[in-house]
Amino acid sequence: MPLNSIYRFRLSLIPGGLLSILLLFLAFSIFFILFSSIDNKDFFSSIITSRILDLVKFTVYQAFLSTLFSILLGTALAWALTHQNSFKGRSYLIALLSSSLILPTLIVVFGIVTILGQNGWLNRALLYLFDYSFENSIYGLSGILIAHVYLNASFVARSLLHVFESIPKERYKLAKSLNFSTIQRFIYIEFPAIRLSLRSISSTVFLLCFTSFAIVLTLGGSPSYNTLEVAIYEAIKIDFDIPLALKLAFIQLSITIVLVFLSANFKVGISDIKTSTQKIPWLETKKLKTLQISIILFSSILFILPLVSILIDGLSANFIRIFSDIVFIESFITSLVIASTSSVLTVLFALLISDTRRNFNINHRINKTKFRSFLNMIIAFSGNIYLAIPSLILGLGFFLLSLKFEAPLSFWAFGSVLCANILMSLPFALSILYPPMVNVAQRYDKLSFSLNLKGSKRWLYCEWPYIKSSVLYVFALSFCLSLGDLGVITLFGSDEISTLPWYLYNLMGSYQTKDAAGVALILLILTLSVFIFLPKIFTRKKDV
Repeated sequence: MPLNSIYRFRLSLIPGGLLSILLLFLAFSIFFILFSSIDNKDFFSSIITSRILDLVKFTVYQAFLSTLFSILLGTALAWALTHQNSFKGRSYLIALLSSSLILPTLIVVFGIVTILGQNGWLNRALLYLFDYSFENSIYGLSGILIAHVYLNASFVARSLLHVFESIPKERYKLAKSLNFSTIQRFIYIEFPAIRLSLRSISSTVFLLCFTSFAIVLTLGGSPSYNTLEVAIYEAIKIDFDIPLALKLAFIQLSITIVLVFLSANFKVGISDIKTSTQKIPWLETKKLKTLQISIILFSSILFILPLVSILIDGLSANFIRIFSDIVFIESFITSLVIASTSSVLTVLFALLISDTRRNFNINHRINKTKFRSFLNMIIAFSGNIYLAIPSLILGLGFFLLSLKFEAPLSFWAFGSVLCANILMSLPFALSILYPPMVNVAQRYDKLSFSLNLKGSKRWLYCEWPYIKSSVLYVFALSFCLSLGDLGVITLFGSDEISTLPWYLYNLMGSYQTKDAAGVALILLILTLSVFIFLPKIFTRKKDV
């Protein structure tokens, strides 16, 4: 029975293929809407101004510094955790690192301001103990870098930890027998193992920092610390300068598209794989052990303290007033509806695209050709267009549509936020679901054909048992990313429609600190509860 038959896999190719075409059409539509809105003949001749150049320079500069510090701290922490794998609380710290990516950005900002702000814990402690306080404001480049490092260093550490622990222990034994120093061990054994992952992770972190919006919006403090995305928001929301917003969007798109094509085939390094606790046959010196423990303690304090501050300050909030606020109730319900809907659609889209894409990576399904590789790249790109088209530019496209076609503002707001949340979660969902779906096809295709397992039966008996835990993990991840997103809603947020992050942002902007702390605590508890407990509904099984 010949396996090289596209017809046999038509039900696998068509749905995901059509979805990929739809996503690419959406990207093309956004480009078309933006360019068709340009009616100034001097648009391109006046696109490079000193103000725009300053915006580009600062956007690249802060992204570079954020990436550099995140990589340095994240790599150091992953290295320290690899060699100190027997202390109590290690598993909880790793769980915290895993959850850092899904923490709502405003929660991180609120926690950092609570600790390092002008009236923060640190300043108050210094005043009490030494009658001294630092004058430097958390707002500006320093605040942006601290928030970015908080979110991304933990992501780097969690991604690299699995790579470190995958290094064969025999290499450490060989290095020990050759009497390698610690530096030689890192240069010749560990760095070659993590080099490729570092490149992919670095490009991902740079893209995340380059397109960062909420952190810069809340911690920038002045126009001199604006990035392209924040400048687009201000051009639309504050100045209503659509031509300027279009110029900035054009530059942003041009840069992000180039970065995506240079970023290791659109790989996003996130996984729910459990780490190993196998001991490395290498006895660390006392000084080195002290250094590794110090790195772990410093990082733990850095990651935990802002969350603790939210917990302590949040408990003092007036929850009766918060829960009786109609705007809060509407924001809460809207956030849950959008997060639930986007999570279901994200899982469905990721499954369909993964099901289609694996046909182009398995030789017994479709013969290996250059055309197959090209189609594989196109399908991969379709699921990662968010990296090339950030949410605020997507929102700008919907905003321009809302000006041309009359419809309730809530319709455009709901549609744009839902679309942005799906596209934001899809790269992560694909990176988690695609590998196990390829493994299932490679291992069980021939058996399925011999047993005549097709359609729903194959899914029920072959696919689902293998990927069910990953599906729940993707759902939880998508839900949390959607729940805490403050992007497109900033363009459409109003009395008609509001989400929890937008509600929290308004509280922070109006200096209602206690209520803001309470809302931040609610958002934190809801996010962590979904992320931690939902994937545990199904007991994890070992790879089949």
